[in-house]
Amino acid sequence: MTRIGIDLGGTKISGIALDAEGKTLAYRRVETPPATGRLRNSNSTCLNGKPLKEDLQRLLGKSVVMANDADCFSLSEAHDGAARGAETVFGVILGTGVGGGLVMRGNLVQGVNSIAGEWGHNPLPWMSADEYPGEPCYCGKHGCIETFVSGPGMSRHYELIIGQWVEARQLVSLATTVASAQSYLVSYMDRLSRALASVINIVDPEIIVLGGGVSNIDAIYEQVPRIWQ
Repeated sequence: MTRIGIDLGGTKISGIALDAEGKTLAYRRVETPPATGRLRNSNSTCLNGKPLKEDLQRLLGKSVVMANDADCFSLSEAHDGAARGAETVFGVILGTGVGGGLVMRGNLVQGVNSIAGEWGHNPLPWMSADEYPGEPCYCGKHGCIETFVSGPGMSRHYELIIGQWVEARQLVSLATTVASAQSYLVSYMDRLSRALASVINIVDPEIIVLGGGVSNIDAIYEQVPRIWQ
């Protein structure tokens, strides 16, 4: 039996086909086309308000299983990834958006509204005067964690410093030689540490696993666990 998995993200859409043994038959990644629209709180805003699962099943004539990407990531890492064997795992997506998933004793905790672990739309904790009230978020609130620590959030805040948009992945390279980028990354690490500390205070996970494009910043793994203390 061939299985097909699709990841609908705010920046990219990727698809993979696997055979019955889990070997990759095909893989493709494309950019997400920009669109406006009304699913709820999706950062792929064209999906909001749409009966996506029903539409897909009708068009394909097949059963479709849907799950939040952060939940899938967290469950995978808890079973056979970086958090294998841990009793409590908090999985974090740091990408175009900021998501999270919670796994306890190998089981995904979803909650009655299927939003357990979704920390990205809590406000950034312990805001300083110059951070408050934070930028507006597409969810309708201000100061959401996502607006501070997502990839686009990094770029927007750095743009406020230098007046120019710089992609998040370029910021790390700039920080080796440019003082403003170095200073911004210090602020970013502090904000990410505060945000994760608020999760630790409630859940106290044995392991926190990071995923998403922003998780490729090596300095996070040295600095953030030190700062959140």
